[in-house]
Amino acid sequence: MSLHITDDADADALLTTSPLALLIGMLLDQQIAMETAFIGPLKIQQRTGSLDAAAIAGRDPDEFVEVFRETPAVHRFPGSMAGRVQTLCQTIVGDWGGDAAAIWTAGDPDGATVLTRLKALPGFGDQKARIFLALLGKQYGFTGAGWREAAGGYGEEGSFRSVADIVSPESLTKVREYKRAAKAAARSGS
Repeated sequence: MSLHITDDADADALLTTSPLALLIGMLLDQQIAMETAFIGPLKIQQRTGSLDAAAIAGRDPDEFVEVFRETPAVHRFPGSMAGRVQTLCQTIVGDWGGDAAAIWTAGDPDGATVLTRLKALPGFGDQKARIFLALLGKQYGFTGAGWREAAGGYGEEGSFRSVADIVSPESLTKVREYKRAAKAAARSGS
């Protein structure tokens, strides 16, 4: 299994091998381009020397904001997003012993259980949790019973709705087209 979300080999390799990087990328995926969001964990790792939930959770918050502000910025809202990433890491340390993958591996959970666990994470509402569950099922090897149903439309095979469906530059284009059409339909009231 190898993810191809960002078109940056190093960032994609980190996302493939680090469940925490994947969760942080998903958290950052708001109000910026998807690729920029998912390159964020690599920037954090390069600037801090590691990508470890306990290390991030324990960093001085002001210093961590500076990690986000360094050019090129991790996110267009460095202050609030640095805080959200730290809060996510604190939750992973407190609830999951610092192991991000435990959210979808501990106790051999089904799709509905993983969805509930994801929705309990700070910064993961219903839609983000469903998209992440679909990403786990479609590309990350998660096979818990009922994951497609729990992911809703994002779990549909052959769809191009979200980051869960990006496996190539062509699929990224299809996901962008879907999102543009959905926004246009929402604006027109259809």
